[in-house]
Amino acid sequence: MRHALLNNISRLVVKLGTGVLTDSRKQLDPAQLEQIVAQVAAQRKAGREVIVVTSGAVGAGMGALGHEIRPTDLAEKQACAAVGQSRLMATYEKLFAAHQLIVAQVLLTHDDLEHHERHLAARNTLVTLLKHGVVPIINENDAVSSTEIKFGDNDKLSALVASLLPADLLVILTTVDGVIENFSKKDPKTINLIEQIDEQIEKIAGGTTSPTAVGGMASKVQAAKIVIRSGIPMVIASGKKKGALARVLAGEDEGTLFVPQPDKLQSRKRWIAFFHHPKGALFVDNGAKLALREKGRSLLPPGVARCEGEFAAGDVVRICDLDGTEFARGIAKFDSAAIAARNLPKEEVVHRDDLVIL
Repeated sequence: MRHALLNNISRLVVKLGTGVLTDSRKQLDPAQLEQIVAQVAAQRKAGREVIVVTSGAVGAGMGALGHEIRPTDLAEKQACAAVGQSRLMATYEKLFAAHQLIVAQVLLTHDDLEHHERHLAARNTLVTLLKHGVVPIINENDAVSSTEIKFGDNDKLSALVASLLPADLLVILTTVDGVIENFSKKDPKTINLIEQIDEQIEKIAGGTTSPTAVGGMASKVQAAKIVIRSGIPMVIASGKKKGALARVLAGEDEGTLFVPQPDKLQSRKRWIAFFHHPKGALFVDNGAKLALREKGRSLLPPGVARCEGEFAAGDVVRICDLDGTEFARGIAKFDSAAIAARNLPKEEVVHRDDLVIL
């Protein structure tokens, strides 16, 4: 299956975690960065388009500003990012130049990808850079982000970038070999292939205790949910191992491969499903859930049991069953007040063209 899924990759997103890029002093590790860049450059020279989503700005700035652990105060974190980002890009530029490759810095906020015109503009910029043979280096714009919601972590950002383009593969390089069963226990075992993300897989994935990192394996599994629903395979592998990226692309048994779902979402549906912070929720009865999931119908007023939150017509909302489990997202045609008051005409609350089953 690996060879079948990874046999013809032409556009690749590589996410580099803070733990891969920094040393025990929480500062950038030159030797590690050099070998990681060499791996990425080899893929570019093999004819593949490569986009790098990098962590490390906050981690790089922590050492310079004397922080022992990742700051929790937003202003301190932004200061670390501002100091660290310039150091990070200067290092990337020098290392890629040694391979005769040009890099471009792209800093994104969640608003850039949620707003549809900016979403398309970001995609067009990235595609144009790739046409010129440039390696885009993407990071969240931590220095100016005004909310702690943001993307959440760069695992999610990398998944959104892969979905935005779209890419043929997302590889998350981290400090471990993949999703590991019995992690930190007796007889740990790397799970080589995950065909479905179920409760057992989510239970295996844990958080992180790293002083520089955010999210841990749990956030990587959440990122996998985005890309596999977009029809894109994802691999989690060790960025500490030389040649790991080449072995992944060769279809060798390296890291954990998440198998994509066969029904690949179109670009607008990906934008609805993954690029918004939903403004509210619609809870639907079992009949409506069946009609949406199994029959591809629109959501009609009788199927809505209740709504939560305040939202306007045109906002993206979560669509949940009566147990509160989200199974879809869509663009509401009416505001929350009208839906709650049952003051609706006989037309769709969410049209099927504006609805995505997750």
